Amino acid sequence: MQAESLSLNWQDWLERWDKQQSGHVPDREQRFQAMLDVLEVMLPAEFIAVDLACGPGSLSKRLLARFQRAHCVAVDLDPVLLALGRGALGDMQGRLRWIEADLRDAGWIAQLGGEQVDAVLSTTALHWLPVESLVQLYSWLGQLVRPGGVVLNGDHFMFGPHMPTFARVVKTMRARKEASAFSQEGMENWRTWWDALARVPGMQTLFAERERRFAWRGEEDIEPIPELHEAALRHAGFREVGVLWQNLDNRILMAVR
Repeated sequence: MQAESLSLNWQDWLERWDKQQSGHVPDREQRFQAMLDVLEVMLPAEFIAVDLACGPGSLSKRLLARFQRAHCVAVDLDPVLLALGRGALGDMQGRLRWIEADLRDAGWIAQLGGEQVDAVLSTTALHWLPVESLVQLYSWLGQLVRPGGVVLNGDHFMFGPHMPTFARVVKTMRARKEASAFSQEGMENWRTWWDALARVPGMQTLFAERERRFAWRGEEDIEPIPELHEAALRHAGFREVGVLWQNLDNRILMAVR
């Protein structure tokens, strides 16, 4: 089912998505800005970026609004969030292309048309992938990103079992931040947003398809430690890899091809 066949105010739902996401990640906009600052420093005015596990395109929207000559390809498997993104953003004057694909399958790269890209970005998403799939994905990115290009992964990267005090402190501080963000009466969180959209007439088919596609996924995020990400990116051929920006465990991992 395509977004156009449903009579929803997609823009309103996207704004509600961004609002609840900012409750869970209070410094979300700062992370977005830092990622885009990297692109401004590293890339020419005209470039091609890929937004991996793009959801409804929050990052793609900000990227294309800031860089008027850039093009972006948004890739995701979630039929609900893709419908929302397509309905709210469209193709942004021909500069945004949507690909519906599973990142565990190399088929999504073929849909790009065989051309190398300047940047690959992802935010609050790749923690869903099993470790073996994450390592394989980074290996593919080592071929997809042109020399001099960049990968930016913004996410909550947990502290490993060798740093239990760090992990405990971060967990407590994150819980306090979220409680403060959602203290406003009627503020939607992740769960209430999804429940509300699922009740909208006509969305049932998309939600059923979403459940089918993600049946493999467990209840808990896998959250590999950042050292695993860094090692996998180096093995994939990225010459500089490290954390560029950080607030508690909210980090931007940068890899330069």
